[in-house]
Amino acid sequence: MIRLLPLLFVLIISCQPVKKIQWPERSSSLGGTAFYQQAAAMKWAARDSFVLKEILAGNAPSFLKMFVPVRVTVLDLATGKTIHATFYVAPDYLAVGTNDDWARVNITPMAAQQIADKLDCFLPTRKMVDDIYKAAKLKLEPVPMYAFRDSTPTMWHHHLIIEGQRKGRSGLIAGIKKDVVISGKINRDGRPNRVAIYGWHKTDGKPIQPLYTGHINWWVDYSQGIRLVWRKIKVGNKWMDYTAVLKDPVLQKLLCDETFCDFYRYDY
Repeated sequence: MIRLLPLLFVLIISCQPVKKIQWPERSSSLGGTAFYQQAAAMKWAARDSFVLKEILAGNAPSFLKMFVPVRVTVLDLATGKTIHATFYVAPDYLAVGTNDDWARVNITPMAAQQIADKLDCFLPTRKMVDDIYKAAKLKLEPVPMYAFRDSTPTMWHHHLIIEGQRKGRSGLIAGIKKDVVISGKINRDGRPNRVAIYGWHKTDGKPIQPLYTGHINWWVDYSQGIRLVWRKIKVGNKWMDYTAVLKDPVLQKLLCDETFCDFYRYDY
């Protein structure tokens, strides 16, 4: 029996629950390589439309549809009790294509929100990006690029660089992109039509990109990725919508470390 304990431990770890997200039924089999060949000359608006068409046609690799758990806690100072919660996150950034030929894609928060709404998902906060990084099985060194940052070919090139780093390894991945996030800073930025970005952690755990709302919302470059999170959060034994969690003065600290946690979604 004692000899079986290590095997039992391995089985328990390997059977951690995942959440299968219901995507639209696949009606496109366009591969990631062909996507970038067709999108090579596209600017942000055309690229957004192309990604939306493919994602809403169910055209994403199957592993991206299996969300993995990230566990967080917060201490309720009023009661002295620790509150445990779990959110489910895509194991990688948004991608288009088949299991055999897929590629990460870069889109505006407006297009990302349309996809999130369709899949009952939302975009993470700064704290969630940090928690995802801590939980990640595969932490890769960021690879900055400096020329033609917003061009579609640069986005394709960056994807290929990441795949060279990944070397076929699987699991929750982080450190490869800045995240488009939801942030209370957007509600308090005097400039209209902002996007908030954060992350791109180095291997020492420090992010290259602090929380930033300086870009107009249509600006997209190779470094910005879309990480989807299922909108239902398990708090203790209770399932709650993420907006209800963020509106609760105690529970919001499970997901948000900002002074104001009152920006929930992007308009489109």
